[in-house]
Amino acid sequence: MKKYFTLLLVLGISGSTFAQKQLTREAFIRFYSETPVENIEATTKEASSVIDFEKGEFVCQVLMKSFLFEKALMQEHFNENYVESEKYPKAVFKGAFQDWPGAKTFKADGDHKLKVTGTMSIHGVEQPLETDCVLTIKDGKASLSAEFFVSPQDHKIEIPGAVVDKIAKEILVTFKAAYQPLKS
Repeated sequence: MKKYFTLLLVLGISGSTFAQKQLTREAFIRFYSETPVENIEATTKEASSVIDFEKGEFVCQVLMKSFLFEKALMQEHFNENYVESEKYPKAVFKGAFQDWPGAKTFKADGDHKLKVTGTMSIHGVEQPLETDCVLTIKDGKASLSAEFFVSPQDHKIEIPGAVVDKIAKEILVTFKAAYQPLKS
């Protein structure tokens, strides 16, 4: 009887340690533009993101003003002249993981290579986005990482002729997030 009770306790604990939704408010996003003239890099650790394991959906949003640059003037130009942070304060990605195997698949620790598809909204312009990512489960908590390219032109971000050679046509974006179970 004691062994049976212990088994039920262990199964009950392991079944309840994996949350259907996990959240972070400290996701890391880096964008990097490399050109022969100048490299531009900005980072933030203030993006918010949720993974819904039941539905296989993923959402992330970031305030554009949270990106920090090495040079204050670059940050000012980014916010005022390019992404117009006052008018378009945030970027949002909403998507779903392709071929989602269901939440039960992710109860065991491990790395899972997945493809996510959805819509990226930057500067008030939505564009489809598809990228590979790695979803890691460890001790009932998820982490997610991905790299993809975004074109300023696709989001109607105008680059003045005087600096067009200093900004890459496609910007490399790196995303990394460690999630916590969402309390019901």
